[in-house]
Amino acid sequence: MSEPIVLASRLDLPAASALKTQLKAQTEGDLILDLSEVKHLGALCLQVMLAAATTAVAAGRSVSVINATDRVTDQLRVMGMTPETIARGRT
Repeated sequence: MSEPIVLASRLDLPAASALKTQLKAQTEGDLILDLSEVKHLGALCLQVMLAAATTAVAAGRSVSVINATDRVTDQLRVMGMTPETIARGRT
């Protein structure tokens, strides 16, 4: 089993490029996104996460989104998403 990727606490526009690089480096094994440290999740970083999940699912890899706080779950809900929709790799 792969190690979870613990995401940064603030996932906003300035963090999107680094997040993309971090997720693109994870090319083997399961993709496990740990949201335990996330306090702010912006739409662009959500898009980066969804793109990485879609790519992983298309490659036959398992995707999990774990430890999403209530705050992050609320932010996702406002954008029409849930941890489960990200893990499926589609909207």
